[in-house]
Amino acid sequence: MELGAIIRRAREQGASDIHLEGGMPMALRVRGSLRLAGEPLSPAALTALARDVVGEDDWPGFLERCSHDVARTLDGQRIRINVLRSARGVGFAIRLLATAQATLKRLNLHPDLRRLVEPTHGLVLVSGPTGSGKTSTLAALLQELNISEARHIITVESPIEYALVPRQSFIRQREVGRDTPSFEQALIDAMREDPDVLMVGEMREPSVMRLTMNAAETGHLVLATVHSASAGEALARVVSAFPPEMQPAVCAQLADCLVGVVCQRLRYRPEVGLRVPECEVLMGSTPVKSIVRQGHFYKIPSAIETGAADGCWSFPRYAEWLNRKTDWTQPSTPPEEAPAAPFPEAAPEPRVVPAARPRPVPVTRLPPAPAKSRRGPAPAKPGGKQPAEEGVFVIQGEQDDLVSIIRELEEGGPSE
Repeated sequence: MELGAIIRRAREQGASDIHLEGGMPMALRVRGSLRLAGEPLSPAALTALARDVVGEDDWPGFLERCSHDVARTLDGQRIRINVLRSARGVGFAIRLLATAQATLKRLNLHPDLRRLVEPTHGLVLVSGPTGSGKTSTLAALLQELNISEARHIITVESPIEYALVPRQSFIRQREVGRDTPSFEQALIDAMREDPDVLMVGEMREPSVMRLTMNAAETGHLVLATVHSASAGEALARVVSAFPPEMQPAVCAQLADCLVGVVCQRLRYRPEVGLRVPECEVLMGSTPVKSIVRQGHFYKIPSAIETGAADGCWSFPRYAEWLNRKTDWTQPSTPPEEAPAAPFPEAAPEPRVVPAARPRPVPVTRLPPAPAKSRRGPAPAKPGGKQPAEEGVFVIQGEQDDLVSIIRELEEGGPSE
């Protein structure tokens, strides 16, 4: 069993996820629905494949934790792999990621989301259910900065899903478990690494949430993800992660640093054959910050409905924009990531080939004198012979050859 063959088959069928389990056929998620494909897989073959993917050095750690995360590029396809233990043995959950660099236009997101990364400090949350494309949206926001501004960007991920190519910005990507022991340590280290922008791949524990908000308060733009079904629920989830006695202070801190919240879900558009993000956008306006400071998160939906002038988008209004949209971008045709044309090869140097009829070759000699051959005059050509210019030796006829010319030059030129 080869992982490359599995990826190619899934890519041909337009799958976004692959699930492998011993004793069951391969399952592909296509347009949000699962499809079974092929024959049941051998548990022994999956175990051998898992050992190859995890590697001998990390295999003892996998046996202890019973799971392992890794991201890699295989046959030109960027994938995220979760290897796990289950009742049937070893299983795989594989996500096929976009090959090209993600941008707002390429993900068919609204261009207004660019406003989220215009501030130089604050907190931006991207939320949604599992598998809704939160990491892709984060990568698109970072790419908007990368192509237009010179900033120092540090990402902390587990694992690294999108390999960002530095353009205008200076980008460092750190993977938890490989480059840093934990999210907490990476955020502490980042405060001494002169960042302008921080991206936190997962914000699940209170300690990570606290460090993330501290970084947003100290003059950094911080982007992070939260699992939730709405923008208001994302904020409430952050606050509820702390003990009750700390929640008022957390609400005040969150209100001070909030830039905006994006909650998204994927919807299939049959007219274009794509699953595109449908978003709810909450911008950190003064009324919204007042609601967050008081902890009245139940008022967030009404604030979104009345905050269109501030850049807020409700799910129904965003769906109306999608219905009017006509310039869809297909993932199979990335214009900016087309392979560069090869440099033109240098033309080969011409070889000296004896010509049938030598052409007049001007040769400068000192002292200049009227050109006159030592040998007898060559037969006159029709139309007469043109007089030679001073200091120029002219080959008189097609009977002359290079040997006689060189001999005359070595002897000081033709006699007067």
